Amino acid sequence: MHITLLKAKIHRASVTHAELHYEGSCAIDSRLLDISGIRDNERIEIYNVSNGARFATYAIRAEAGSGIISVNGAAAHHAEPGDLVIICAYGMCDEAEAAKHKPTLVYVDRDNRLTHTNHSIPAQAA
Repeated sequence: MHITLLKAKIHRASVTHAELHYEGSCAIDSRLLDISGIRDNERIEIYNVSNGARFATYAIRAEAGSGIISVNGAAAHHAEPGDLVIICAYGMCDEAEAAKHKPTLVYVDRDNRLTHTNHSIPAQAA
């Protein structure tokens, strides 16, 4: 059996642009893509913390060090500059791979600059 697991996430990034008339996708600062392991043209899920919208698109590269998180095309209806989003990529694993899998978690500040990374989400406390 194969299961879908979180591969990588960029946590609470700030949307810098929402370009309705750009050809689809989400442009992400190349450094964040490289650190997270999210690949060019990879399907991503975006969860908008600010308005609750959840949608899928694909990742493209923005200039390294720019801090750009640009939600483009039809997806631009679901985000606006200043919104906080969580960007996730998922992968399929068999049971043996899943037992060893650790996601790459990337945390950023308000300017989308790396603050730290992790490979596990802390247990939620009551």
